[in-house]
This record gives sequence, C-alpha cells and structure tokens, in this order.
Amino acid sequence: MWGIVASAISDATQRPFVMRGAKPVGGGSINQAYRLEGSDGARYFLKLNDARHHPMFVAEAGGLDTIAATNTVRVPQPIVHGIANRQSYLVLEHLELSSRGDAKKLGEQLAALHRCSSEKFGFKQHNFIGTTVQPNAWTGDWVTFWREQRLGFQLQLAAENGYGGELQALGRRVLDALSAFFEGYAPQPSLLHGDLWAGNHAYLADGTPAIFDPAAYYGDRECDLAMTELFGGYGADFYAAYRAAWPVDAGYANRRELYNLYHVLNHANLFGGGYARQAEQTMLRLLTNYAS
Repeated sequence: MWGIVASAISDATQRPFVMRGAKPVGGGSINQAYRLEGSDGARYFLKLNDARHHPMFVAEAGGLDTIAATNTVRVPQPIVHGIANRQSYLVLEHLELSSRGDAKKLGEQLAALHRCSSEKFGFKQHNFIGTTVQPNAWTGDWVTFWREQRLGFQLQLAAENGYGGELQALGRRVLDALSAFFEGYAPQPSLLHGDLWAGNHAYLADGTPAIFDPAAYYGDRECDLAMTELFGGYGADFYAAYRAAWPVDAGYANRRELYNLYHVLNHANLFGGGYARQAEQTMLRLLTNYAS
C-alpha cells in the first residue's frame, strides 16, 4: 500500500518520493488520516478509506481545486488520489495548522470566496456531505434547488432510513412553505465551502486562515454563514469582518435555521440518535415563527 502511494506521489509531483514514515494523525471521523514523511523531508497528508469511497475523494479534490483557483482563501493542494489494495486514498499538501490565527482575515476571505459566482446554482459534479451523496445538478432557481436537492433529498433518505411519521409530515409542510422564507430576497449563486463547521478551518503558523474538507457548490452564501453558527467555533471578529466586506440581508436570521435543517437531517441519516427529533423541533419552529 505505502509503495503504491509513494509511487503515485512521485508520478504526480515529478519528484522522487521515498517514504520514510507514515504517522497516524487525529481529526478524521470518517477517514483514517496519516502524515507521510519522505527521506528528503517532504511531507504530505493522506486520507484512507475503503475502495467504495473513492468517489468521495475525487469530489473533495475537485472542490479544493475550484476554491484554490479563486485565489481568495488558502486550501491544501490535492496531489493525487486512487485505489490500492482495496483502499481508496487522497494525498494532499501537508499544512502545519493551529487553532489560533487571523479570524478577521478569514471573514474577509470568505466574503471574497462568496463573490465568485456562476450563472446557476449547483456544481460541476455531485459530491458528499460527510459520506452522504450531495446532488448538485445545475438549477436556475434557488428555491427549487433547495427544495429538491437539499431538504427534499434528505427527507427522502430519512424515509428510506425508517424516519416516517411526524418528521415526514413536518418536512412536507416546510417544503410547501419554502417560498415564504424568500419573499423579497433573491440570492446570487456564490461559491460555497459547503461544510463550514468549526473543524474545517484552521490557521498556518503566520496566522493565515485555511479551510479544508469542502462540499463545494454554488448556492446562497447564507448557507456557509449558517453552518458556522450551527456548532459554534467562530468568533465575533470573523463575523464583523465578513459583514464589513459584504453586509448580510436582514432576513438571514429567518433562514439560518432553514439552512441548518439540511445538516441536522444529514446527521440524522448518518448517525441517528437524537438528530431526528432535533430536526422535527427545528421544523416546528420554522413553521410556527416564519411560515405561518
């Protein structure tokens, strides 16, 4: 396995890479992760999973390349991906990261990323949110995109996973009321990270922000902002800098839970537990407070 990966790195970089060690590193709840060290001091970050998850790595590399091409915010460069010995792998540039850095710059750079636009909502490929497929067919209307390819898709998965009854009844009501959340608001297609929880950003030694593990697509920029608030981990400097660079629409507070409902439903489909009940409670609040 290690020889195949080392050879793939050599071919991709056009530099001989002789692996000296592979050190397991934490932080990967879905994948195994390693820091690879070469005899010449070169380092790479490796993700491993079983072979059937190779499309997940292909999609991640595509998202990183798209974000990198904007020259707005730092991401690790994809080096090579493939399948070896019944395992899929993704090799990335190794970044020395810490939890402290320039949060103000992160807010400014995220706003710059969001100004990168497209004619339609969607992406060049379907990708993954966790291990769940995330469909991204190009769509001209945002409400239709969110209804069919985000909430509707997750609700269908929930039904297939045995979550019926109240969750599905509330889900149908939310889908029917969706237009009410967008009265007077028409978002442009912004390039999104797509999975911007606290664990998917960090800082280089000089304080430069970096983001990683994207589920990129063109959508409403409020989706990224909403997810930063779902689990916390982003400070006041980040939000102040973002809003100074690009003010947020007054209706964002009404849509924040609507956008985070997608991630709560995905957690229910991936992990079960109390997430299905949390989704039901969220839908009840949305219907009571904003769509009555």
